[in-house]
Amino acid sequence: MTASRFLHKASLKRHTYLAIMALPDEASAFQAYRLLQYHGISPEHLAIVGEGYSSAERVGLLEPTQIALRKARRLAMFTGAFGAVMGAVALSILNLGFKIPLSVNLMLVIPASSVIAGFFGAVLGALFGFLGEGSTAGIYRHHLRQGHYLLMMEGPEKLVRLGQDVLKQYCLPKSR
Repeated sequence: MTASRFLHKASLKRHTYLAIMALPDEASAFQAYRLLQYHGISPEHLAIVGEGYSSAERVGLLEPTQIALRKARRLAMFTGAFGAVMGAVALSILNLGFKIPLSVNLMLVIPASSVIAGFFGAVLGALFGFLGEGSTAGIYRHHLRQGHYLLMMEGPEKLVRLGQDVLKQYCLPKSR
């Protein structure tokens, strides 16, 4: 794998964008869906979520607790591994730099630092999950529980912006 290809894959640029609009009833959701189709947005980029249409699980809208658990697990693994590495570095510095002999108690620094870092990583991951994506998913789940519908649009940035502009043009109240 060439260096430029590796860097290209690791870039943080998004290739697909997502826009979600909560609508009060089935008729308005379907009307917005048809309006977007009329303006050239393919149905493969659109989904209606709600009673009689796609379910939230089918389109990938997770529960807030699922999001928090995933984030907690990821951050716990990362910080746990980081803590183990830092524990090993500290142990090496103590042994080589300060000539402290290795003992069983001193060797416990590595797993202890890994567990402590993993715990704090899990707590931070859960907080980030609940307060970030989880709160957004919770809002959309609330709309669905209230009987509302979600119109989801996913695709390239240009397509999603076009869809948002079309819906803003028809949904905003006209000034007199």
